Amino acid sequence: MGSPRTILPDPRKFPRFAGIATFARFPLLTQVSAEHRPIDWLIYGAPCDSGVTYRPGARFGPRAIRDESQYVKPYHLAHDVVLTEVLSMADAGDAPVEVFGCQKNAEAVSAFAESLPDPSHTRLLMLGGDHSNTLANMRATWRRRGKPGKGLALLHFDAHLDTVDVTGGEKYSHASPFIRAVEEGILDPRRMLSVGIRGPLNTPADLDFARRHGVEIITCDQWRAEGNGRIESFLGRLGDDEAYLTFDIDCIDPAFAPGTGTPSVGGFSSAEVLSLLRLLARGGSAGRGVNVVGADVVEVLPDRDHAGVTSLLAAHIAFEILCLDAVRRRSSSSVRASQR
Repeated sequence: MGSPRTILPDPRKFPRFAGIATFARFPLLTQVSAEHRPIDWLIYGAPCDSGVTYRPGARFGPRAIRDESQYVKPYHLAHDVVLTEVLSMADAGDAPVEVFGCQKNAEAVSAFAESLPDPSHTRLLMLGGDHSNTLANMRATWRRRGKPGKGLALLHFDAHLDTVDVTGGEKYSHASPFIRAVEEGILDPRRMLSVGIRGPLNTPADLDFARRHGVEIITCDQWRAEGNGRIESFLGRLGDDEAYLTFDIDCIDPAFAPGTGTPSVGGFSSAEVLSLLRLLARGGSAGRGVNVVGADVVEVLPDRDHAGVTSLLAAHIAFEILCLDAVRRRSSSSVRASQR
């Protein structure tokens, strides 16, 4: 093994059930000295569920994910990469949230995320919280990347499209983050891939915005019938474009992830979704992997969980997302070395 870029406690001396539960036992941001900055990825929590339309409780998601992440280990067997050797990472704690207003909360979380150090270098992984928080982290990511005029591409894993304009008279909720992101110029819907969508829906009109704006939709049924072909084609077109990855845990069947607020039957298994995430490491230009510049894992509801299985899976999904960047950076380093 090489020299680690992220220092973890030795589990033989400091057991995983002891100490402060930061994500995957990463150091706190405040513990990272100046000589070890800039940091590649900061992980932070957005413990707010003011945007939910059904079961509340995702505000407790960040804490539960951190607790279960104590057993996430740094070596990725399938990718053959040691995450902590390639990336420097730290836990930035939780954003201050506004629990009595979804729009105000988005402003508070995005302000916190924008204020995190080294915006031109450091990428952000947010733990939710409900899916309305995604607008905040996407907004912060877009601004930290210099507000690219064409917006960000989006890799969206979910049972629902989340492009409903108004719900219960409110324009900001967990059903609307992507329509708001398009309106703000943050998201290019023609470079948005939604995977895992399934019914039943309230009305056929729920699909109108996505279809009208060119969103690529792959339902669970379509994926099972067609395989990965359309995903691979999308990734090929995406190339090296800057992409945001959002993962709603209800993308997974409630048999594997019961702890969520809007469960939808007929979803992916845990093994299937891990395989799909690993597929992204072979996308992009020359198969070097997708250029993920920001991400989140949302909608974990611990009170509906059993034995922590949903929170544990969410922690591993966050690990998989970080490994995508590690694989891409390793691949880019190998290309540069071969050109010397």
